[in-house]
Amino acid sequence: MTKRVYRKQFMVALLCGVAMLSACKKAPEDGNAAAPAGDSVKVGVLHSLSGTMAISEVTVKNSTQMAIDEINAAGGVMGKKIEAVTEDGASDPATFAQKAGKLIDSDGVVTVFGGWTSSSRKAMLPVFENKKNLLWYPVQFEGNECSPNIMYSGAQPNQQILPAYDWGKEKGFKKFFLVGSDYVFPRTANLILKKHIEADKLTMSGEEYQPMGGTDFSGVIAKIKAAKPDVIYSTLNGDSNVAFFKQMAAAGMKSDVLPVMSFSIGEQEAQAMGPSLIEGSYAGWNYFQTVDNPENTKFVAAYKAKFGADAVATDPMVHGYLDVYIWKAAVEKAKSFDPAKVRAAAVTLDAIPTPLGVVKFAANNSLVQTGYIGQADPKGQFKILWTSKGMIDPQPYDALAFPGKTCTIS
Repeated sequence: MTKRVYRKQFMVALLCGVAMLSACKKAPEDGNAAAPAGDSVKVGVLHSLSGTMAISEVTVKNSTQMAIDEINAAGGVMGKKIEAVTEDGASDPATFAQKAGKLIDSDGVVTVFGGWTSSSRKAMLPVFENKKNLLWYPVQFEGNECSPNIMYSGAQPNQQILPAYDWGKEKGFKKFFLVGSDYVFPRTANLILKKHIEADKLTMSGEEYQPMGGTDFSGVIAKIKAAKPDVIYSTLNGDSNVAFFKQMAAAGMKSDVLPVMSFSIGEQEAQAMGPSLIEGSYAGWNYFQTVDNPENTKFVAAYKAKFGADAVATDPMVHGYLDVYIWKAAVEKAKSFDPAKVRAAAVTLDAIPTPLGVVKFAANNSLVQTGYIGQADPKGQFKILWTSKGMIDPQPYDALAFPGKTCTIS
């Protein structure tokens, strides 16, 4: 045996050892999406199962898994059962990025469902772009982003925040106070709101932020009292909402005295906080459990049967659920698990009925969907006060806040 051949064989053996017992072969260039051998296909489910965001994300993980279980019971996708590999993002953007890489590289998942905060999404974005994989992101966000490697099923600003602002104007609110958690979504969402408040010549009474998980709102509440706004628009996330509403109530400013419009409180958060704490407050979403259609009735019944009679459904939960079904439909249309082919198929699917109502993905990877405004009742459900006139086309870039910017994905 020549030295040259020996060295070549030694390097192959060494690389196999580094790969830790993996099959020593070239990784596919399509984000681990070559049709997997065997009778199953792996997908990632990545949410915060611990930390400040667990109050919201655990149930999204549950609904995602329910969709996977239902699809498997019906025969799977392309003749393969779906195997979910679940990871905990731990309410930390760096952990989300690390776990996303682990799911793609070590577990060989063909796609990932997950994320909540925009900080977590932005941390994961370069991972999915560099590895050419596909993330299905189920939560409302601030827009101002357009990636071929993320399917944005949660609301763009023009589908949630701005309809809620327009509704507030129609209610006669003229003085707005903005409160948010200190990260990407609240700051960008509030930038958009401020641009529209300024354009309409209304009053910005104040703008305050708290760190993620922050619980001391004494200073914020003092500023709210001094400013005397007509309404608060809140982009607080996670369990900070519990502290905020409790301290507002203790200060004599429950929702019947000073209305609050929230963008991250739904039925699950209401139950966890105690429905009486947010009774009478408003929320803007693209789904409430009280949406009346056959698909929602079926979904809610199935979720309660699986997770208990007291379990409730929220907007991000339903988006997480339908993401799995749309991924399945796109895989079957593309006849491939390749992320690029799946993405191209997803944006050409016909509109389908879902618990949200009828939806479809637009060419910019964002969901066309209906907007709703609801008011919290004593049981933690939301009475729907306003419904958009048909589905709202997603616009990733607000014309006032980001003039001239457009989203084109080829």
